[in-house]
Amino acid sequence: MLVSKEARNFTAGVLEVSTGSPLLVVNEQDALEMSLTPHSKVLVKYEDREAYATVTLTKTMVAKGRVLASIELAEKLGLKEGYPVQVKPAGLPGSYAYLLKRIRGERLSYNEMYSIIRDVVNGAYGEAEIAAFLLSQQFYVLDEDELTSLIKAMVETGVKISFDEPVFDEHSIGGVPGNSKVAMVAVPIVASFGLLIPKTSSRAITSPAGTADTMEVLARVDFTAEEIRELAKKTRGLLVWGGKLNLAPADDIFVNVERKLSIDPWHQMVASILSKKLAMSVESLVIDIPVGKKAKIEEPGHADQLAGLFIRQAAKLGMRVKVAITFGGQPIGMSVGPALEAKEALEALLNRRGSRSLVDKAVLIAGLTMELSGKVPPGQGESYARELFSSGRAYEKFREIVEAQGGNPNIKPEEVPLGRYTYTFKSPLEGAVTYIDNAAVTMVARAAGAPFDKGAGVQFHAKVGYRVNKGDPLFTIYSNSESRLEEAISLASKYSLITVEGMLLKTLP
Repeated sequence: MLVSKEARNFTAGVLEVSTGSPLLVVNEQDALEMSLTPHSKVLVKYEDREAYATVTLTKTMVAKGRVLASIELAEKLGLKEGYPVQVKPAGLPGSYAYLLKRIRGERLSYNEMYSIIRDVVNGAYGEAEIAAFLLSQQFYVLDEDELTSLIKAMVETGVKISFDEPVFDEHSIGGVPGNSKVAMVAVPIVASFGLLIPKTSSRAITSPAGTADTMEVLARVDFTAEEIRELAKKTRGLLVWGGKLNLAPADDIFVNVERKLSIDPWHQMVASILSKKLAMSVESLVIDIPVGKKAKIEEPGHADQLAGLFIRQAAKLGMRVKVAITFGGQPIGMSVGPALEAKEALEALLNRRGSRSLVDKAVLIAGLTMELSGKVPPGQGESYARELFSSGRAYEKFREIVEAQGGNPNIKPEEVPLGRYTYTFKSPLEGAVTYIDNAAVTMVARAAGAPFDKGAGVQFHAKVGYRVNKGDPLFTIYSNSESRLEEAISLASKYSLITVEGMLLKTLP
């Protein structure tokens, strides 16, 4: 039998299944003739459009001479039932030699880095190759020129959104439970001051909630580039998900793999943040680096190093940046998980007061952002921001943002839907809360279903420094799944989330 590696013609159908990436279902006989195996990459062409897809084989689902495209592939090519397509084995991507160089720890030029990122965005690589690229950074750290090349390549392979005036933003590297709601308070403060802050956020990678996950509880977050421009003109501030905008699209591909590996390499994190901001034409940016035990950054010295990396890269890219190193030794606010955090942010804005760690941090970040505008004297941003928060102007701006993004501007905190099933842990003794384990909180909240179950998470009744009596509630776990709640309870029992200590530590002998 002759094995052909040339393009062959097929009739396409649409497999009404979302597979997460472009997939092509091929008859086993056709695959044999084309020397295709499961997980082979093919280039599929329809008229003037083409896209890479991963092959899966079948004996009976499609007849010989016919293929089925997943929803993702059909959308990329504009396919409908019965359309003619050409399918060709893809072979090795043009950048494969450069990928091998990176895996060996050799330095890449801009053109080599761009070639890899272009092939990642086009779908030429599978998850194994992408994981190898990301893991190579764990063992062979990118030098600063490579990092600049990576950032520029990630921007150039996606859409860029421009505005007619200076754009401001703030972004946290995360790593502290409860941090996603800070932006929901800070952004409306900045917008109510009159600055343009169309904040694009990612979804959670290793945390129980990203800002996009939390805002989505109250309003839509997926918009096109043109919709972003129009909404920003009306509200001055937005809280949206960057995924649908095709901004630095390689980042979303990388994040999906990082999430599965539970990794977040420093240089890739810097590239992720700065590439998305550059693609949104951000000129002035505040970066928040929380530091504390069991946070993403545990040592102040490491925070300084990361801050320096952000500052140097921003300078190379023509962006003004200010880095805030903040306390991350325990969760921010009293809640962890999308709906719980949305509820807490809404309560704080509506009541003009809230948990000190939430309000103080949001006011601090907003104030620093306002100082970057030059319209607020250095060192006075925090007082300006607090007045906007305390006066209710920030809440009114938040209502505008929610309404513009398709949500209910009149929603009350008690109307936010939380997980149906709950379990409350109580204090085993009288004493003081001396420690909250960030890692354990994240693990329990994710076990309960966060961030995909919006109502899942952890609500605290006590934080470090609180005095409690025996039997007082310490925290409540929420979930919409009884089995997930049971798993979360088991983990919370095994790994102590909250440490309560009395006066007596031990007696001797």
